[in-house]
Amino acid sequence: MNKIVIENGRLIDPANKLDQTGPLYIAEGKIVASGHSIDNFQADQTIDAENLIVCPGFVDMSVRLREPGHTRKGSIQSETQAAAKAGVTSLCLPPDTRPIIDTPAVVEYIKDKSENARYPNVFPIGALTRQLEGKELSSMYALRQAGCVTVSNASLPVANLQVLRRAMEYADTHRLLVMHHPQDHALSRNGCAHEGANASRYGLPGIPAAAETIAVAQCLELAELTGCRVHFSQISCKSSVMMIQQAKKKGLTVSADTTAHQLHLTEDNITPFDSAFHVSPPLRSKTDKMMLREGLANQTINAICSDHQPHDIDAKLGAFPETEPGMAALETLLPLTLQLVRENAVTLTQAIAALSCNPAKILGINKGTLTPGFDADICIFDPNQSWIINQDNWLSAGKNTPYWGQEMQGQAVYTLQNGKLIHT
Repeated sequence: MNKIVIENGRLIDPANKLDQTGPLYIAEGKIVASGHSIDNFQADQTIDAENLIVCPGFVDMSVRLREPGHTRKGSIQSETQAAAKAGVTSLCLPPDTRPIIDTPAVVEYIKDKSENARYPNVFPIGALTRQLEGKELSSMYALRQAGCVTVSNASLPVANLQVLRRAMEYADTHRLLVMHHPQDHALSRNGCAHEGANASRYGLPGIPAAAETIAVAQCLELAELTGCRVHFSQISCKSSVMMIQQAKKKGLTVSADTTAHQLHLTEDNITPFDSAFHVSPPLRSKTDKMMLREGLANQTINAICSDHQPHDIDAKLGAFPETEPGMAALETLLPLTLQLVRENAVTLTQAIAALSCNPAKILGINKGTLTPGFDADICIFDPNQSWIINQDNWLSAGKNTPYWGQEMQGQAVYTLQNGKLIHT
């Protein structure tokens, strides 16, 4: 592999409390040194990062690649290219593929396809229950041995709390993190928007905040009972933040993420005929959004993810409630996170930590830092570069974003994965 030196960039590595201008050295796909010069380093390639920020590559905890099983919406090839453009060098693939990620064979298939796409840092999430049916526990140990870093039932329901308890006990036995998407499906059934004035005005079936907060409360009780490590995925409500904050004060080993769009959009942004705003969980109130931001600033919420869900045109046609939820969000992850910095919701270091070292630490992977000896997964971005989302610069196969045609600020200029340039 080439020896690379990145010069003149502003190095920001939250894991090591590093924020300074200096060089970064890479050899054999690993970080050699950061922030200080070293002698006798013969670089094969030099990257000038003047006026750019050099930081660890981003770790996205929820990215649907639409392969295997939904290739009309996207592929491992197309979506990992979008990830590279976004500065994302590691991503977690939820288990609701077809076939479902509940056997080692499926894990191996995904690994092989990822290697062929020259994006090996795809981390499959194993199914918590067989076929995600919520009834029988999956072979979690076998999935862990095959390379799954965590287990989840995605957004599908578990039959009852007894099954969830047994699953958490089994996961804890094998030191597996459980990723929990909190949603009471009886309360949220057939809903498509936050239950409130806007849903009533537009005649949209509502999903109350209680559909999430009740599920959070139940899972926290089981986390205390079982001792299992739990990560709450894509929380959206004020009360969820408050409960998780209290759980952390009690000493429970819990963590949480939210999506970039939940930190910016609310129910007030929804137009009833634009299905790009149809997401799950739904866009909540302004009060919820502000509490999510506060939770991010005080470390109650540890990470920001894209929850990238590319869709084909047909999936987003029709009346708002009839369309499939989700937005293509990889390529807006960085600019939306930087917008939080410009709006003084978080510092730049906090923002980068939420995209890199924090999710890596939760997942237990050696990513998200510029520590010497670690894989050289690097994002070099221009925080001031403006660009307009359009067909010419959008790489995801899914065009389902409410930001289409809008101007974004902040873009990755170079992305390196294991010391190899995968975007420039």
